[in-house]
Amino acid sequence: MKREKRVKTVLKWLNDYITFFLLVAFVTTCCMLLFVTVLAKSLGVVLTGEVLETAAKLTFGNVVLLSLLFTVIDKVRRKLTVEMPAKRITDAAERIMQGDFSVRIEPQTRFATDENFNKIIKCFNDMATELGSVETLRTDFIANVSHEMKTPLSVMQNYGKLLQAPAISDEKRLEYAKGVTDGARRMADMMTNILKLNRLENQQIFPKTDDIDLGEQLCQCLLMYEDVWESAGIEIEADIAEGVSVKGDGELLALVWSNLLSNAFKFTEKGGKVGVSLASEGDAAVVRIWDTGCGMTPEVGKHIFEKFYQGDTSHAAHGNGLGLALVKRVIDIMGGEINVESAVGEGTAFTVRIW
Repeated sequence: MKREKRVKTVLKWLNDYITFFLLVAFVTTCCMLLFVTVLAKSLGVVLTGEVLETAAKLTFGNVVLLSLLFTVIDKVRRKLTVEMPAKRITDAAERIMQGDFSVRIEPQTRFATDENFNKIIKCFNDMATELGSVETLRTDFIANVSHEMKTPLSVMQNYGKLLQAPAISDEKRLEYAKGVTDGARRMADMMTNILKLNRLENQQIFPKTDDIDLGEQLCQCLLMYEDVWESAGIEIEADIAEGVSVKGDGELLALVWSNLLSNAFKFTEKGGKVGVSLASEGDAAVVRIWDTGCGMTPEVGKHIFEKFYQGDTSHAAHGNGLGLALVKRVIDIMGGEINVESAVGEGTAFTVRIW
């Protein structure tokens, strides 16, 4: 294998040398013929065979040396500007093929660098970043799903066994069937939220931002829970300023308001209050979503933005501990901030600032 490689290298060198030799020989011969002809006519010199033979030998020697020099210079140039960058890219590609998505290529900075290689390197690094994100997404998804789905699967299995009992009433059968469907719904919601969260956590390239009317968006998100607050007799207080807009991803921001409102209604008892306010403070848009629900202790408040954390286990059947983690990640992506104030028995207030 090495011998074949050496033979190919020698043949390539020989091919390049012959190419330069023919080129230099043609150019030099034309120039010399023109020069000698003009010189002889101008000076009235008669060129003898001996003189021409000597000149031809000197010209041939110069052609040989110049061809060799040009070949070496071209080889060094190609080595520095083409072969070395190409080898760095192919080596990095081989590492990615082996599963190493952390590989990155430094841009070319030396003299006479071909900028096309830097464009290729930038595209390669972006590709490696996205592939690494996808791989992390896959591994995190498998780990999280395998851990978090044990409980709903066990519940569904138990209800399934109960449904197999021959002598159960229709009322119990409906109850057990509802338990199975509720468990399936929880698993579906969990998988959806895990995928969203891991995508947001690991993705480095985000979609372009648009102008978003926060007042209109908050009203739309609030109306989605109209049936919830009406059935629970929850009073709504809204103080939404007009004309407040920000630049961002509308779908991601809607996810923030939806999760905060969902938590507010979930933890507010019947007859309680949920409020939404929007104001402009300097360069920031400030959204405040509050409730008069059960509230939480300072210790719980420290962990609410962690994945799968549920401080109030009495409501665990209605969530999976991913909503606030999604909210925090979206706000971080947008360069904003989110704060929480809460007191046990008095309620909770989330304040979001977006610049």
